[in-house]
Amino acid sequence: MKDFILSEAQTEKAVLVGLITPEQNEQKAKEYLDELAFLADTAGAEPVKKFFQRLDYPHPVTFVGSGKLREIKEYVIEHEIGLAIFDDELSAKQIRNIENELQVKIVDRTNLILDIFARRAQTAHAKTQVELAQYKYMLPRLTRLWTHLERQRGGIGMRGPGETQIETDRRIILDKMSKLKQDLADIDKQKSLQRKNRGKMVRVALVGYTNVGKSTLMNLLSKSEVFAENKLFATLDTTVRKMIIENLPFLLSDTVGFIRKLPTELIESFKSTLDEVREADLLLHVVDISHPGFEEQIEVVNKTLSEIDKSEKPVIMVFNKIDAFTFIPKEEDDLTPRTRENTGLDELKRTWMSKMGDNCIFISARNRTNIEALKILLYERVKEIHIARFPYNDFLFQQYDEE
Repeated sequence: MKDFILSEAQTEKAVLVGLITPEQNEQKAKEYLDELAFLADTAGAEPVKKFFQRLDYPHPVTFVGSGKLREIKEYVIEHEIGLAIFDDELSAKQIRNIENELQVKIVDRTNLILDIFARRAQTAHAKTQVELAQYKYMLPRLTRLWTHLERQRGGIGMRGPGETQIETDRRIILDKMSKLKQDLADIDKQKSLQRKNRGKMVRVALVGYTNVGKSTLMNLLSKSEVFAENKLFATLDTTVRKMIIENLPFLLSDTVGFIRKLPTELIESFKSTLDEVREADLLLHVVDISHPGFEEQIEVVNKTLSEIDKSEKPVIMVFNKIDAFTFIPKEEDDLTPRTRENTGLDELKRTWMSKMGDNCIFISARNRTNIEALKILLYERVKEIHIARFPYNDFLFQQYDEE
């Protein structure tokens, strides 16, 4: 798998390439490339230049047009760049043609995310899931690894060694994938048994976009030490902690963060990790309210959740990072349409509270603002679920609350 992982020995200078299309306007394209730059930084690369091109759809041969590719090549040569990262998934044909033109390493968004996951994986479960996803990504791209043997292929009845080697590699990868799937099935059986042993305790799962502060909040609520860092995908493995608020015990789990254009290979491979989401009784959807595109991030999370679990679950929206929230008030004579940057926090609170009612709270995990209020809200929602499950405990809660 080394060919698909960025070098850890040194920071590589990289250029980033994205498209402006009818489905992805200029603002979104810039946001996506900003996120791609964050991904590149997390993987250990140094983004030095962003290239955009306006096209109706990606060029089937080179992703961007020939003129833009020449412009990128000139910059790459002049500034001695060794890596080009593209914001969408590239086909084997596109990778081969772009590599031939630029003569640098080519990485697409999927490959980059897989690289980060490979670096972050700590447990045998996560490592197995990532390796399976990497092989799924590699399989349709095997042909580009053997282009140096293409000229040796013969005609009918004269198969060349290049074609034979590709078939051999494909068989090896399929065998490895089969074994990894079996390994995952065995691990899942163990985890399923662990979940059964937890009994009928109410389960609460933290979900949200990557880098919104889920792990920091997990540490605050459960007084645990889950790894938290200002990097994308700091947490891959699901962490489960037993919590007690007042007299009420329940389980709290932290899950892997979601992201735009999350590779299909990873969604498939990590479905078992997200069993905690499927089996949760209540979701805490953590949102970075300071991010200009937080509403789109909410949509991404909701869409991914619907792919994982079709059932409707109660949700508490937890808007985090109010300490980092900024906005620019509009001038009175400014008649341009208002954007998120022109909307104050108080107005956003009123808007979301009118949608979500009491199932909405604004906090700062870093400054511990409103954490006690969140605990009270969490206690009330968990208590409702607990009483619905164990009606005979209602009397005990009434006695405790009166005391």
